[in-house]
Amino acid sequence: MANANVRVRFCPSPTGNPHVGLVRTALFNWAFARHNEGTLVFRIEDTDAARDSEESYDQLLDSMRWLGFDWDEGPEIGGPHAPYRQSQRMDIYQDVAQKLLDAGRAYHCYCSTEELDARRDAARAAGKPSGYDGHCRDLTAEQAAAYEAEGRKPIVRFRMPDETITFTDLVRGEITYLAENVPDYGIVRANGAPLYTLVNPVDDALMEITHILRGEDLLSSTPRQIALYKALTELGIAKETPAFGHLPYVMGEGNKKLSKRDPESSLNLYRERGFLPEGLLNYLSLLGWSLSADRDIFSVEEMVAAFDVTDVNPNPARFDLKKAEAINADHIRLLDVKEFTERCAPWLKAPFAPWAPEDFDEAKWQAIAPHAQTRLKVLSEITDNVDFLFLAEPVFDEASWTKVMKEGSDALLRTAREKLDAADWSSAESLKEAVLAAGEEHGLKLGKAQAPVRVAVTGRTVGLPLFESLEILGKERTLARVDAALAKL
Repeated sequence: MANANVRVRFCPSPTGNPHVGLVRTALFNWAFARHNEGTLVFRIEDTDAARDSEESYDQLLDSMRWLGFDWDEGPEIGGPHAPYRQSQRMDIYQDVAQKLLDAGRAYHCYCSTEELDARRDAARAAGKPSGYDGHCRDLTAEQAAAYEAEGRKPIVRFRMPDETITFTDLVRGEITYLAENVPDYGIVRANGAPLYTLVNPVDDALMEITHILRGEDLLSSTPRQIALYKALTELGIAKETPAFGHLPYVMGEGNKKLSKRDPESSLNLYRERGFLPEGLLNYLSLLGWSLSADRDIFSVEEMVAAFDVTDVNPNPARFDLKKAEAINADHIRLLDVKEFTERCAPWLKAPFAPWAPEDFDEAKWQAIAPHAQTRLKVLSEITDNVDFLFLAEPVFDEASWTKVMKEGSDALLRTAREKLDAADWSSAESLKEAVLAAGEEHGLKLGKAQAPVRVAVTGRTVGLPLFESLEILGKERTLARVDAALAKL
């Protein structure tokens, strides 16, 4: 049943190119919001000035639009909790940090990095937990003043309660953390800059987020955030603690988590190769979720109608490029021909197309498109598949030429030329019969007989249906290419 009170957020950092793990997280949040007729908040976590960039910010917004994700609050549309970029919310975080200090829920920690490292090493050697040991938890005013006199600049640490924290994960069920495994943690740097550990929960609290769906790599920070939410609720900053659901990570090669550095993780790669947004989203939805046990192909609308985060599988999901391509191919075939031709348009122009703009023939393109649509895995493959129609002569793949043009090929081509010259060029079936007859004269079946003709005319051993291609290319150009191949032989 829809729950219009649902408020979820998607909050990426504008660093580098968007990656498929990020897209999968966005998809699940968007589908959850739309299924429940709730609100999707799009927030930009751009507090890391050294790594964030406006170029990445623009790419994020462009990617969201390309994927078809609309948002209800966020950049460019605003909302009741603006601003939606963390870099514009620094005063809010400073105010909250001060309130936590005043309430005794946080404290100043003067420990140096070297001191912390030394104590952690000693704890490990003694077989004890190596988290922060509470050294500055209960400093007197005199002790703090002495550290200040040394010129030490403190960080702000959140004071974790001495209690077990249990919560029910929407994906993983009940999870418990013992107090000794969740030590006090930093929320503000010594230079006054707030950390992710503070800004993320504070924004979620102020934006009244009800459900947090995020990667399982953030699971260990959840007990910290639950404790912080409790403190924020006591201070009147938060209304409630949201429900958490931790999504399975996506594995790449060697069963390792797919990282930003893995080439197959880049969203831009899929856009440039001509994946359809609906094909890519269909595949990414299968990384941890399924519509039904016997159905892999479905629309985004069907996913939204059925999506329940409690159905997400907690186990890691393996990214399989071949399966992603196969699903995309199915979505290409589901397009009507008019939309298919429109979607291919970018790959039929510079810089992808090797032919001059004036050599592109719209009528030939419209004629070949239905045959191409059944063969493509990604839209970028269209360029190589139809270049023979628009180039003055085919681009020969030398390996294909050597493989097919063997002894006797010239005799076969001469016979095929003769039969094609006499054929009815208004019928692909007539052209097929011509090449079949030529093959029979040389003791060859159609498959063997058509291979030299295909290479002579298109330059390649594989491609679109041959006889339909010849019909669209036309008699004069086809016979001229067969003559050129004979001369080359």
